Amino acid sequence: MQAKSIAKQKSLLEVLPPGKRARLHRLLYEFGPGDGTLMLLPIDQGIEHGPRDFFPNPDSKDPEYQFKLAAEAGYSAIACQIGMASKYYPDYAGRVPLILKVNGKTDVPSSDEALSTTNASVEDAVRLGADAIGYTMYVGSPRQDEDLRQLQEVREDCERYGMPLVIWSYPRGSAIDGKGGAGSFYAIDYAARLAMEMGADVVKLNMPKPSDSDKDAPAPYNEMDVDQAEMIRQCVESAGRSLVVLSGGSKVDDETVLNQTRLIMEAGGSGVIFGRNVWQRPWKDAIKIVEEIKGTLLSSVQRTP
Repeated sequence: MQAKSIAKQKSLLEVLPPGKRARLHRLLYEFGPGDGTLMLLPIDQGIEHGPRDFFPNPDSKDPEYQFKLAAEAGYSAIACQIGMASKYYPDYAGRVPLILKVNGKTDVPSSDEALSTTNASVEDAVRLGADAIGYTMYVGSPRQDEDLRQLQEVREDCERYGMPLVIWSYPRGSAIDGKGGAGSFYAIDYAARLAMEMGADVVKLNMPKPSDSDKDAPAPYNEMDVDQAEMIRQCVESAGRSLVVLSGGSKVDDETVLNQTRLIMEAGGSGVIFGRNVWQRPWKDAIKIVEEIKGTLLSSVQRTP
């Protein structure tokens, strides 16, 4: 981990109120790899994508698989929706922190006018013993006015209850598609900045990827010649004091998973949020890749001067 990343974490913790500070400290230092890194396990794909994501590993269709994995493999937290948190988290409370996702949507309608509506509250999270709130924001959607008003209410409740706010910041909509696409440097960089300015304590981003469609992005992005590592570095920088974790997306090979982990840490990020890249594997393979991810995170810390 770069010294810049450590300075960001320190500056964030120093300005947070005590409740947020205590809960975020637990995620960074008391669970998971520790030493200021985050390794998060999301299990909201059942609502976001439907059950199809569980077919590669039928055992993963049972939420017990992910909860047991998060606890036994030593994750910083597991992120899920209210129904799963209510029915499964009581067996794991105290063994792994919970990030309660308070909004969600299916992928049945088109994403041209995406909006992820709230289905749970910050008060629910407090009752369940969660350590953070998760909120999905769609950057660039024609319905972003509704989205930001909804986020305002969640953010205010997070401040009231002392809960860290983790924003899943996703570019979506036809306007984004016409300006380079949801995975472009322009879109992801914008998503990082907007999440920070909307009050995120932690920003969850997808990996920006160089593409021929970058030429369709607004200036100066359409004129920039930068590799993926530089894109990630600038996205982390755009998030200011907000911590950044990057997603792996669809399942890829081990080498790509570990390389993505190195890229985010070298860019000054605080960790990873890998779901399908872990729990779509059989148990032994999942445990193995988690240990390798954890080793990569910790080696980044050990390289700090």
